[in-house]
Amino acid sequence: MLQFLKYVLATIVGLLLFSFIGFMLLVGLGAALSSSSDTKPAVKENTVLKLELDKPIEERSVDNPFNGFGPVSSSGDAIGLVELKRALKEAKEDANIKGIYLQTESPSAGWASLEEVRNALIDFKQSKKFVYAYAETMTEKGYYIASVADKIYLNPAGDLEWNGLNAELSFFKGTLDKLGIKPEIFKVGDFKSAVEPFIRENMSDPNRLQVNSFLSSVNDHMLVRVAQSRNLRVDSLKSYANNLTIQKPEDALRTKLVTNVGYQDELESLIKKQLGVEEKKKINYVSLSRYEESEKTSDDTDGASKNRIAVIIASGDIQSGKSGDNSIGSETIVDEIRKARLDDKVKAIVLRVNSGGGSALASDVMYREVQLARKVKPVIGSMSDYAASGGYYMLMGCDKIVAQPNTITGSIGVFSLMFNTETFFKDKLGVTYDRVKTNTNADFPTATHEMTPFQKQTMQRATERIYAEFTSKAASGRKLPVDSLRAIAGGRVWTGTQGKAIGLVDQLGGLDDAIKLAARSAKLKDDDFQLRYQPRKREFLEQLMMSFGNDEEAKIQAQLGELAPYVKYLKKLKMMEGTQMRMPFDMDIR
Repeated sequence: MLQFLKYVLATIVGLLLFSFIGFMLLVGLGAALSSSSDTKPAVKENTVLKLELDKPIEERSVDNPFNGFGPVSSSGDAIGLVELKRALKEAKEDANIKGIYLQTESPSAGWASLEEVRNALIDFKQSKKFVYAYAETMTEKGYYIASVADKIYLNPAGDLEWNGLNAELSFFKGTLDKLGIKPEIFKVGDFKSAVEPFIRENMSDPNRLQVNSFLSSVNDHMLVRVAQSRNLRVDSLKSYANNLTIQKPEDALRTKLVTNVGYQDELESLIKKQLGVEEKKKINYVSLSRYEESEKTSDDTDGASKNRIAVIIASGDIQSGKSGDNSIGSETIVDEIRKARLDDKVKAIVLRVNSGGGSALASDVMYREVQLARKVKPVIGSMSDYAASGGYYMLMGCDKIVAQPNTITGSIGVFSLMFNTETFFKDKLGVTYDRVKTNTNADFPTATHEMTPFQKQTMQRATERIYAEFTSKAASGRKLPVDSLRAIAGGRVWTGTQGKAIGLVDQLGGLDDAIKLAARSAKLKDDDFQLRYQPRKREFLEQLMMSFGNDEEAKIQAQLGELAPYVKYLKKLKMMEGTQMRMPFDMDIR
């Protein structure tokens, strides 16, 4: 028996040692690849930049030497919008790049991000180089980018989705009822619909009104831009969607949405002719990631310039503390703004926000730092896909705000959310609570039993107070009378186009436009400043180490088994507790 245990122990130790050595080899390989990337790969003559955009598009990418190689590639496979636009700008002037082969079937991105990519491609075309697109299937998002191409090839057995946009919201009232969780809602504004998923099974009339309004604005903008690119009529495009005209590739060809129905090899034959390459030879493609390596610049470093513009990127849900992969931490952003404020070489700040909101407290903490910064240098706000509710709160104190026409913004409203979990713990987990208090409201606020009417009134008054602060600060920042600001607030969501018309936005455009505005505000010449993106990008190995520790859900599943889904959902709801500035919950426009 002892001999058996000895062998078992030796086996376990051996496996652990093997795993450790394997991990260290992986780390070493990553470091070697990272260091080898310091030697920029050369781009050959007569090269075509191949853009495969069917991946998530985020504000910035992660430098990952394992891109495309198994599970460790996932953290770096997202396309960085900043890096993509930079690559297109470089390719425009690169004599070795003769054109772009575009594959964009179903990109995972918001409409404002797609707008930035599309505009960058239009700018690239000013070089007179070709842009050819090929797809087997295409969603409206994919087609929106591809519509700028000189040639659009659709596979003969493929499909083009052209049936209009829809915004789908998820509702959890039934789930909460089954779990025995009772939400306590306190809100201000008829349009503050972020709480509806917890108390309704469908949209309220005010919510349906606002969603229809901004969805129509996004759709109208898309149709106008597509009509301009393809030389078509907007009413024709609307008719095609209403009547489901595009049933097969030949319909897309007949209506001039695409230029060719053909296979990939047929498009490649066209590219070979364009390049003067023999049919038997291969086209020299360079991927986006490889091209980024070849033209990588050092705009994240201090550099030599004494004039800098700090571009501070904040993306995700807003919370207190430090930022994570998909969250804006007030502590992190405050540190970055303060760093830029105190740096004499930084002449202006661009605050780039992609967020539907979150914690009211964290939003106000970051707003305060913006106010301090703008006293000493220009601060320009740049809106990405979303800059709504708490996301708008961050920006409303900027000197100027720039948004894309299809940015989702506004949602100036507040709600407080508490969950009474007494029934859930008693019926699902068998847990009950009892208490002893020194004062009547010593247990306020609580999630373990029903609040008293007085406590509920206290929560509502606190929510109204925060809403009053939100609207008064927004009115001050936008130089509007408070009554006028509150008339367009109430939690209502707007697009960038609508926001500019009502005074929530100063200028329509993307991040580059915000940077130009910051330079002009700081009286800098176009070629007399350097960009510094903040926070710094995490190195790949740092990202890899973080991913190994991010297995909390697996632990919950292993420890609790069938109860795990209840605990996971409760954990998600916990993040929504307290006073929040959020836009409608989990909205997907497609």
